[in-house]
Amino acid sequence: MDAKFEPAGNVVRFQRRFRHPVTKVWRAITEPGELKHWFPALVETELRIGAPIRFAFPEEAPVDVVGHGEILELDPPKVYSFTWNQDVLRFELVPDGEGCVLHFSQTLGGGGVGALSAGRNAAGWDHCLGALEARLEDREAEPFTEWMPAMEHYIDVFGLGAGRYADGEIRFARDLVWKPLDDIWCTLVEGSEPKPGDEPPLRATNGYVEAGKVTKAEAPRLLEYEWLHEGKAAGVVRFELFADPALGNRVELTQTVPERLAEFAPTALAAWHTQLELFFAAVHGDIRCPWPADRMEALRKQYSARG
Repeated sequence: MDAKFEPAGNVVRFQRRFRHPVTKVWRAITEPGELKHWFPALVETELRIGAPIRFAFPEEAPVDVVGHGEILELDPPKVYSFTWNQDVLRFELVPDGEGCVLHFSQTLGGGGVGALSAGRNAAGWDHCLGALEARLEDREAEPFTEWMPAMEHYIDVFGLGAGRYADGEIRFARDLVWKPLDDIWCTLVEGSEPKPGDEPPLRATNGYVEAGKVTKAEAPRLLEYEWLHEGKAAGVVRFELFADPALGNRVELTQTVPERLAEFAPTALAAWHTQLELFFAAVHGDIRCPWPADRMEALRKQYSARG
C-alpha cells in the first residue's frame, strides 16, 4: 500500500518497481489482450494519440455503465496516458537496472466531490497493480478479499474522513462507493420511517451530541434534527445523501454550532468522525459494536490540537 494523494490537484500516485524490462511491462499496460488480466475494465481502442477508448465491465462489477475516453499521450515504451470519463490515467516507465519503475497517476475529475473517491480508487489500484505484477510473473493474482480494510486505510491516510468547523458549522463528506441510495437510507434509519417530531434513528445519533426531535425527513435523501446543549436547542444536525452516476454515492453531514459553543466543536468533530467510520462500515454490511471509545478520544485530541 504505497499510494500518495495530492489534494491540490486531486491526484492519486503510485510508484512500483518491476523485475521485468520496460518492453515487457509496456505490452502489459497498453495491449488490450494483456490489460484484461489486471486492469479493472475491458479496454477497446487502437494505439494512437486521439484514439477513442471504450471501457466495459464484467457482470459482477459494482457499476454497469460503459465508460469512454481518449488517448492523450503515447510515447512507446515510456509514456501512455488517456482519459477515462472525467479522470486522467498516466503510466510512465523508467528503466532501472534489469527492471523498471512504473510511475502511475490518476487525476480525479469532479472537483471536491471527485476527491472523496481517492480512498476507494487507491485501494482498487493497489490491487490492480499487484495483479499486473502477477501477470508479468506468469502467476495467478491474489483475489481482492480485503477491500474494506484497504479503503479504510487510504481514507484515513489521505485524511478523507476528517471534518472541519468553520463559520459556525461542522461539515463532513464521506464517499459511500456505489451502494444504492435506498440501501444507504435504510441503514441510516434502521428500517424506520422518521417524521418531524419523532426521535431521530439511533444510528443518526451519538452519546456526545444530545439529540432533539426530527425537523425534516425526506426519504431517501434527507434527515435533520435539533441538537441540544444542556437541554436547550443549540442548532441542527443534517444528513444528506447524494447519488452521482459518474462519481458514486456519498453522505454529507453538517451540524450548526454557534460561536458561544465553539469549544464543543472538537468533541462533536471527533464524535461524527467516529460515527461516520462506523456508518461507512455498516453500509457495507459490517456492523461494529461497541462504540470505539479509544478511537473517539484519539480523534478528539487531534481536533483539539488543530484549534
